[in-house]
Amino acid sequence: MEAFDSVLLNKGPTRYGELRRSVQGVSDKMLIQQLKELESDGIVQRTDYGEIPLRVDYSLTPFGASLVWAMEPLCGWGEAHEEDIAAAMDRRKTSR
Repeated sequence: MEAFDSVLLNKGPTRYGELRRSVQGVSDKMLIQQLKELESDGIVQRTDYGEIPLRVDYSLTPFGASLVWAMEPLCGWGEAHEEDIAAAMDRRKTSR
């Protein structure tokens, strides 16, 4: 869902490179897979402008935008607890 969070937080059409920079710790393959799933589910719209170099934007569909009211508090919670979440992730990595 990180791809959805990134599109949500950008509040408008967002190029793939912008999404990539806003999502940390996720491979290109995983990000592309998530975006395809969100597109398939009707949550995200992919617009290909048919230009060279490739120009593609991602934006929320009206259906996806209807999730904003539910996601914004979750995103806010994540931002407020970012350090705690990072520490927990570090502990999990070192315990393996």
